[in-house]
Amino acid sequence: MLAADQSDNIAAFYGMITNIDDNVGKTRELIEELGIAENTIFIFTTDNGTASGPKIYNAGMRAGKGSPYDGGHRVPFFVHWPAGGLTKQHHVDQLTHAVDIVPTLLDMTGVPKPESVKFDGVSIASLLDPTKDVDWPERFVISDSQRVRDPIKWRGSSVMSQQYRLINGKELYDIAADPGQKNNIAKKRPQVVAKMREFYEQWWAELEPTFSQTTEIYLGHPEHPVVSLTAHDWIQEVYPPWHQGSIRAAIELQASGELVHKGHWAVKVIQDGTYEISLRRWPVESGTAINAPLSAGDNVSGAAKAFRTTPGVVIGATHGVLRLDGKDLDRKPVETDAEAVRFVTKLKKGSHQLAPYFEIKDGELGAYYVVVTHLD
Repeated sequence: MLAADQSDNIAAFYGMITNIDDNVGKTRELIEELGIAENTIFIFTTDNGTASGPKIYNAGMRAGKGSPYDGGHRVPFFVHWPAGGLTKQHHVDQLTHAVDIVPTLLDMTGVPKPESVKFDGVSIASLLDPTKDVDWPERFVISDSQRVRDPIKWRGSSVMSQQYRLINGKELYDIAADPGQKNNIAKKRPQVVAKMREFYEQWWAELEPTFSQTTEIYLGHPEHPVVSLTAHDWIQEVYPPWHQGSIRAAIELQASGELVHKGHWAVKVIQDGTYEISLRRWPVESGTAINAPLSAGDNVSGAAKAFRTTPGVVIGATHGVLRLDGKDLDRKPVETDAEAVRFVTKLKKGSHQLAPYFEIKDGELGAYYVVVTHLD
């Protein structure tokens, strides 16, 4: 029973736990029904530390989601595999990391490791085996939560060993004696700090050359001639409109002064050819015109409103403009009731910055949705 004074947010938190528990159960029931439970490796884990846990129960860990402290990145990891002997309760207290998952699955299934791939992680299959007593070597691993376009050294970082946590290169905690990370012992253990900092420096030096290698969206692949792009993947200084609420509200319109679209999609054209680039305000599935409003969607039960409850505002677009690599290549009017402005252009093989936009009264508004089709 929930307490009478329980907040809606806390109630929603417990509700989501129940929802996940129910659906994990349904998934396991389905595996049984399909007759594949015996040789299915079933893993339950999460992607980061708790979001609401610090307000309720966080096992004594400090902070929450996004934090370099353990409460921000330590997660559960349960494995069940009857055919592999993983059926009994077996607690592993050795430090492991998400990068260990792929090497572990390859090891457990006997799949050969690709010769050209260098793994940052290691197989923990022996640790998971309840019949083995493993002498596990000391190791360092890193949690590094950036959430910025270009990585910043020591920002939101945790260098971890079995005993210690080095936070942001400055704070040191003996996690065995102080799991809540309350007592900074950096000044008392300068040699430990130096050793962990050296590991981070080597890790950073290995990764830094790749920072300028933008992850690109491929266009013109023979097996995928049609590619849909969304504003979530804009590369820009400010955070892109990452959910339906911000797109519906066209949050850029709240800015003061003339609008200039500064975001772009990093794309890699696989082959020279003719491409159709279709600019849209709304997704194809909506069937809604560029200059039409979008009705608010139904809410769902919970402490916060669903993003779709935000009404879709009218942007008053007059023209669509095709911008590629910083140059405006073509411009077409937005016809009445048009769902898209379409351009047909030649694209050269290689890397490009695609940044089409709509001309509106206040300046430029990026096309939130773009569909690129390889014609020939």
